[in-house]
Amino acid sequence: MTDVPARLLALRQGVERVIRGKPDAVRLLLVSLLARGHALIEDIPGVGKTTLARALARSISCTFRRIQLTSDMLPSDVLGVAIYKPADDAFHFKPGPVFANIVLADELNRTPPRTQSSLLEAMNDGQVSLDGQTHALPDPFLVIATLNPLEHAGTYPLPDSQLDRFLLSFEMGYPDVEAERAMLADQAVAHPLDSSKPAFGVPELRDLQAAVTGVRVGDDLISYILRLMQETRGDEAIALGASPRASLGLRRAAQAAALLDGRDHVRPDDVKSLVVPVLAHRLVPREGFSAASRKQRVDLVRRIVDRTPVPV
Repeated sequence: MTDVPARLLALRQGVERVIRGKPDAVRLLLVSLLARGHALIEDIPGVGKTTLARALARSISCTFRRIQLTSDMLPSDVLGVAIYKPADDAFHFKPGPVFANIVLADELNRTPPRTQSSLLEAMNDGQVSLDGQTHALPDPFLVIATLNPLEHAGTYPLPDSQLDRFLLSFEMGYPDVEAERAMLADQAVAHPLDSSKPAFGVPELRDLQAAVTGVRVGDDLISYILRLMQETRGDEAIALGASPRASLGLRRAAQAAALLDGRDHVRPDDVKSLVVPVLAHRLVPREGFSAASRKQRVDLVRRIVDRTPVPV
């Protein structure tokens, strides 16, 4: 596609018009979208996690559903249910809210493990299996999950198998003063989301996702990715290192980042800038490190990045 840069620029600008002063968060979410991965946003309430997901959905002409997860939700509330109809003496599948191109799973850690795990097949295989029937999810399919890391009452920790299904995780953080000033001005009368328009539709998004696989990754960068993975598996402070899914994800994310920047090849900085978002949520620290602390996981990954030579 010759118009890839123009489409990606329009998409990025559309999201950034809504989310002020957070270019890094916008970039990471776009990387996740282009790389066909899922994103986990861990941060305190009110910093724009839900708005970021909505802004992305508004910038693409696609289906969007928000699932506000609670402690009493069942897997059928997410996936759907088979309903018996006496008229034809048969069960008919009624799709749940997971059947959309972009799904916002708000406060994923508020729902019980059984409901959390109901998303595993959807996130991994793009399908839902119920009552012996397999139902394909829309293509493309992206889950954006949010977590409040500071509130633990009434929450359930995400299992490692669930965390490993997310391509990357990141924080939003507070906006700086100028960005918050602009936000106050933008929302004095109406929310910028109300006037947000799609940059393109689902067919164009599929083309962009297909273009990611054509971005070149040199052998030296493949070796760099493998060294990073081995470092996580041999570190004495880490009980469970990065899986092969993580190495595949890091390569794909780096390809998406390069495409987003208008290049047909991956640079070392593309990989290095994505190591923390791709790996931090997957590692399990040994005793003495809090598994629930994102900061400690991030520090572990940064130490590994600092001691691993970068290809020149």
